[in-house]
Amino acid sequence: MSAPWLIVVASFLFATMAVCVKLASDQYAPGEIVFYRGVTGALLMAGLARWQGNTVATKLPAMHFWRSLTGVVSLFLWFYAIGKLPVATAMTLNYMSSVWMALFLMGGAVMLGGARVDGRLIGTVLLGFAGVALVLRPTLEQQQLWHGLAGLLSGIIAATAYLQVTALARAGEPEFRIVFYFASGGVLAGALTMLWTGMHAHTLKGVALLLAVGLLATTAQLMMTRAYATGRPLVNASLQYLGIAYSFVYGVLLFDDRVTAMALAGMLLIVIAGLSATLLRSQVAPFDITKTPPES
Repeated sequence: MSAPWLIVVASFLFATMAVCVKLASDQYAPGEIVFYRGVTGALLMAGLARWQGNTVATKLPAMHFWRSLTGVVSLFLWFYAIGKLPVATAMTLNYMSSVWMALFLMGGAVMLGGARVDGRLIGTVLLGFAGVALVLRPTLEQQQLWHGLAGLLSGIIAATAYLQVTALARAGEPEFRIVFYFASGGVLAGALTMLWTGMHAHTLKGVALLLAVGLLATTAQLMMTRAYATGRPLVNASLQYLGIAYSFVYGVLLFDDRVTAMALAGMLLIVIAGLSATLLRSQVAPFDITKTPPES
């Protein structure tokens, strides 16, 4: 499956996962959800590696450490925001990661001197975020300020995590190994927080939601990792905005959200951004994100 299609499917799975996280937050703390998500992911990736005759052993522990650290911190903050804010608001704040990614790449290009990032790709990211704002129209009440800041910070940190995934893939790490160490980081971090918050009693509904979160997240993460390994980060970022369209549909079907002209206009901008990104991807080499100056 090509990188654009991987992003399309993964975005749908992540949107579905967010609904499950919101429902599970009524019964579990964010650290517990991260823990069980990580357990599911680590077991699945270890099993996949064994089935393929591979191993999860790595020669790049430092790179995996930083990728897992940023990814897990971002995940904690996002789950916290989802549990305390409307899903629409939390999703919007987290999806700002694409804008931060564009800004990081632009800053890196300036620092490298002579490097260049395709301005058209940055335009698709910004266009997509304009669509996000129209669809979700997030509002924060004063007592939700800290939760909103957590969601915003999750997007900033997620941007660095996505770029680290790309670096690991270029270093030769397979997708299952990247996801395995990320999931393992979630298990460790979640277990540490549970020493403080404790464990809540399980119910059949709670177990089903935790299992759904783990399966959906792991499958989506594997597909997303593959997409970032083979595609252009800013193109992938643009296509990820489809997750907002999926969330909008979930809101209408499950939470009786109203369909407005502004929301429909936002969805149109998201689709245009995604199509534009796919078109640009066919015109450029997948790994030519920036042009670094020759070594002196």
